[in-house]
Amino acid sequence: MSDSGHPPSDPDLPAKPLSLLSTGGHRGSDRVLSRLMSLHPKLIDLSLDRMVSLLAVLGNPQESLPPVVHVAGTNGKGSLLAYLRAMLEAGGRRVHHYSSPHLVRFHERIRLAGRLIDEDALLALLEEVEAANGDKPITFFEVTTIAAFLAFSRTEADILLLETGLGGRLDATNLVAEPALTAITPISVDHTQFLGNSLAEIAAEKAGIMKPGVPCVLGPQPDQALEVLEAKAAEVGAPLWIHNRHWWTETEEGGFRLFVNDGVEWLPRPGLTGQHQIDNAGLAVVCALQLGASLAPDRDARALGVASAVWPARLQQLTEGRLVEALPEGWELWLDGGHNAGAGEALAQVAKDWKDGPLHLVYGMLNNKAAEGFLRPLAKQAQGLRAVEIPGEPNSLSAEEAAQKARDSGFSAQAAPSVKAALAQIAAENPWPGRILICGSLYLAGNVLAENETFPT
Repeated sequence: MSDSGHPPSDPDLPAKPLSLLSTGGHRGSDRVLSRLMSLHPKLIDLSLDRMVSLLAVLGNPQESLPPVVHVAGTNGKGSLLAYLRAMLEAGGRRVHHYSSPHLVRFHERIRLAGRLIDEDALLALLEEVEAANGDKPITFFEVTTIAAFLAFSRTEADILLLETGLGGRLDATNLVAEPALTAITPISVDHTQFLGNSLAEIAAEKAGIMKPGVPCVLGPQPDQALEVLEAKAAEVGAPLWIHNRHWWTETEEGGFRLFVNDGVEWLPRPGLTGQHQIDNAGLAVVCALQLGASLAPDRDARALGVASAVWPARLQQLTEGRLVEALPEGWELWLDGGHNAGAGEALAQVAKDWKDGPLHLVYGMLNNKAAEGFLRPLAKQAQGLRAVEIPGEPNSLSAEEAAQKARDSGFSAQAAPSVKAALAQIAAENPWPGRILICGSLYLAGNVLAENETFPT
């Protein structure tokens, strides 16, 4: 647990709501979000009592939701839900979607029947929750999750895709008593100040979303985590679908084959970049197949969803915008928000296939992340690295601190005053075009998207 007292329901809180990064930054929802952040409890409280009390005052909207797919894990939650949403929408379903954190605007967290929540609706919900709560202590993530539950309960949809903020057992989203399905993506060491220092401890927190009789689909897991997940499933009576036991994938030219027990399905190359996306997409298809005849997308919709899924800042190539236009012709600019060892390994696997030009990194990271664990897998794949401080983040490593951690991880690294300056330095010092990957933090990714004027929709 950190000195700040943030309970496990709060994903890394920024200094201010990230919606303030977008152009304008003076919407009514920004002002309410800022007020709500000031109500954060002064004492550590490892319970969901505040959520339960406030939800009751507001009529328990979590009991009036469409069927819920509840997802926990360390890496790949967003990708899994991006594939699943794309498949369901290709099949004509109306899909609610809740995710965190956002990249540029808070509105990205709440998608109502396929569309990002609009400003008027968000402002009304936040003011309603604020009025019901008064000045009682509550965390930012708890109160915004309650606002999301209200929105989802009042707008018709066929299904809700619900992502945990952090952990699972005590996450603010874990008050949906009977989801239709749960899923746990690959578990890695992350958020140790909240979830524990070992894979077993972290897995125990993630396993808290399992419910009696509700199927749970597991992505690829380390043995230590899988052992804990299996024990929890047996304890609560949750049927498991385990990677490499009940389902697995095999890559082929132009796509992959998904094996589910005795069945096999060919699917096209995933819309998101990287070999790791084969298993993310496979996991999403297995989840889709568990939803039953009334919800499950058909084979054509599954294939279309896998191929067309979009998830910003997850190995996203930026092809236009202010930062892209500032680079000389021939350079490629890529963006990824991964920040732990598992994400570093996945990026390194992608980089191994980038053989047609040199790779340069620009990275920044929060000081509560294990920078060396993220960077070491990438050290042999990149020609050089520029380290930056994440703008507006008091918990960011300074540029020089980040550069030193990169040197400790095997890089030739230098500090840069900004992302834009780092890009200019790399281009000026290298006569041949290559790829530049900006990485290390979703908060850095949000700043980059805002500066590039590439806003998620």
